[in-house]
Amino acid sequence: MITKERLPMEIRNPTEEELRAAMRVTESAFGEEQKDEDFERHRKMLPRDRFFAAYDGERPVGTAASFPFRLAVPGGELAAGGVTWVGVLPSHRRRGILRQLMRSQLDDLRQRGEPLAILWASEAAIYGRFGYGIAAPLTEMNAEQSRFAFREDPGPVGTVRIVDPDEAKQLLPRVYDKVWREIPGFVERSADWWEQYRLADPEHWRRGAGPKFCALFEIDDEPVAYAIYRIKLDWEDGYSQSQVRLLETLAATPVAARELWRFVFGIDLIVRIRGKYDPASPLFLLMTDPRSLHLRVSEGLWLRFVDLETALAGRAYHGDDTVVIEVRDSFCPWNEGRWRVGQEVGRTDDAAELELDSADLSSAYLGAFDFHRLAEAERVRELVPGALERATTLFRTTRPPFCSEDI
Repeated sequence: MITKERLPMEIRNPTEEELRAAMRVTESAFGEEQKDEDFERHRKMLPRDRFFAAYDGERPVGTAASFPFRLAVPGGELAAGGVTWVGVLPSHRRRGILRQLMRSQLDDLRQRGEPLAILWASEAAIYGRFGYGIAAPLTEMNAEQSRFAFREDPGPVGTVRIVDPDEAKQLLPRVYDKVWREIPGFVERSADWWEQYRLADPEHWRRGAGPKFCALFEIDDEPVAYAIYRIKLDWEDGYSQSQVRLLETLAATPVAARELWRFVFGIDLIVRIRGKYDPASPLFLLMTDPRSLHLRVSEGLWLRFVDLETALAGRAYHGDDTVVIEVRDSFCPWNEGRWRVGQEVGRTDDAAELELDSADLSSAYLGAFDFHRLAEAERVRELVPGALERATTLFRTTRPPFCSEDI
């Protein structure tokens, strides 16, 4: 039997000359091929001093990186590390390399003064042991186009047009910038991010579907909604079985949302519409047959506290009460202790009223789950009667969190 020794690896930033080899590690871990154009894109967008590689001798065998983001939180926005490029070669699994990478990365984010880390998990079971909690569940739809109809349809307003990539770069950010700070879980986007990621369209990203299309909805010539989508063509026995694959939809007003869905469900020769679904969308209640949306919920955005005090102080609370929470955090022990939370935030020696792990507090932080639901799942312990209700009131948000970004 061959044993795998858990030896400490050298964890460091690759040099400019080493970067491509390090990125190939991540691609290999996911079974993908690195394209020249993708490497140039990532080299431009991902700061090298935020990219960590684990070296076995001179060979890179694991990686973890982070993008610098501004994350919308209830009532504000905070710096957050968007964790990405996490992978370990199959030849070096189960040696503690991922733990070393996570340790280096979180220490780095703390030194940078970024109080939050966020990610989309390739495997849901991985990140809980490093203190990440489900912060914005993902709802996906696989809707039947033929059953689409609005209840008491008031009729269409405004105009929709397909815009070319140059127009999209100018006009879609105008819609996004109107609303991103209002949606917990959204991140600020630079012009480069729009060009290099959201609107980029290399053929190998299509995975059998067609090119990206950008539909812009306007009222009085003002952009108020958009949809970015592909069409996956499929024909059987002379009939179309094609799908619309939604990459992103966003609307600044309820009317704009209604008209955007009218357009999406009105595309010809389509059987199914698939994509992420914002839980705050009015579509479910607008439909005569909401069952036909075929909604499915899974975990989506994961969040980890890097600096708990800054994170708690950076969001808004409902009402003027406070509650004392005992927080456990074995991987980032500087977050542990008793915290008074509410209109006053800080460490306290007062008796704890609730007790939970930092990962479970992450699930309440953006408003995805209230403390009663955490208690029902045995993720929080009430030490003082009434504390669950008070904490639930404090952390209440006006809309559920949602993240449309693929980090």
